[in-house]
Amino acid sequence: MTVLPGTDAPTDRPAADGARPGRRSLEELLAATAHGDQAAFAEVYDRVAGRVLTTALAVVRDRSLAEDVAQEALLDVWRNAARYQRERGGAWGWVLRITHRRAVDRVRHEQALTAREERFQRSDAELLHDPVAEYVDRAADGETVLAGLDSLTPLQREAITLAYYEGLSYPQVARQLDVPLGTVKTRMRDGLKRLRGRFGHLGARGTA
Repeated sequence: MTVLPGTDAPTDRPAADGARPGRRSLEELLAATAHGDQAAFAEVYDRVAGRVLTTALAVVRDRSLAEDVAQEALLDVWRNAARYQRERGGAWGWVLRITHRRAVDRVRHEQALTAREERFQRSDAELLHDPVAEYVDRAADGETVLAGLDSLTPLQREAITLAYYEGLSYPQVARQLDVPLGTVKTRMRDGLKRLRGRFGHLGARGTA
């Protein structure tokens, strides 16, 4: 038998949408749950789990994510049963509002992760195709390049030197300097912008 995290309430019973004749109402079960009645919560789970999952799935559009959201929502019901106030609306509406809020939060979280990953990918592409970086990588005039590097901050110079002269990958540079990968990318980007201002025209001539 499985249980919800932080409770002893079983979660492997078949879900049902309505109370059986002679059983307590959902409102009464929530009131009992608020006092720590785990048997009451197990019955709440039986009644609402199916619709909670359906509601979550309608928002997140992914079965696996919907199952996670449903579990989180049911845990919220267990933890916050004492906050339910009958005079403010029915128990079903309260449970499904919790579910909907959890589902919307998950969608926003997933969208933020996707947007962050896309930003990193764009940043990597900019670094890999930067014309100044290409010039630095193959420039014949070593003194000009070194002069340009001398115009950088020590941290920018370290990152660019390790990447373009020692051939280290960005993760390797991060480990070498003992800094986060995102910091390395920022140093590289800022350093290359400064180099562009110093001898970007040479890079353009070198690629002609």
